[in-house]
Amino acid sequence: MKLHELKPVAGATHSKKRVGRGTSSGTGKTSGRGQKGQNSRTGGGTRLGFEGGQTPLFKRLPKRGFTNFFRTEYAIVNLLELNSYPNGTIVTPEVLLSDRKVSALLSGIKILGKGTLTVSLTVKAHKFSASAKKAIEDAGGKTEVI
Repeated sequence: MKLHELKPVAGATHSKKRVGRGTSSGTGKTSGRGQKGQNSRTGGGTRLGFEGGQTPLFKRLPKRGFTNFFRTEYAIVNLLELNSYPNGTIVTPEVLLSDRKVSALLSGIKILGKGTLTVSLTVKAHKFSASAKKAIEDAGGKTEVI
């Protein structure tokens, strides 16, 4: 059995009620909406979170925090991800992007020191953590800030 072959158990679903199909259908004329009022009309009803005119919960709660629009967010690559490259490879942001080590370049690439590096590489990135820089150079590689 596959996901696209799944079907509800027999009798578990009901056919949709067809409204506005004559008075004898039970849902004719006003189509089950009653006589007058907000909900009987097209587009009637209230928005999500409406509390009958009382100040809604989302407005009663205090505002917190701040969003810095000018922050720079780096795409992060750990050392253990660089082990997949052969010795002597020049690792650039474009190589990392094409090999899907990062999904987007964002404001740049930052190399972090999680894991151990066993191959010697020339790594070109926008930022390096101190531990990552030390580990790359200890493995016989070079770091280059773009």
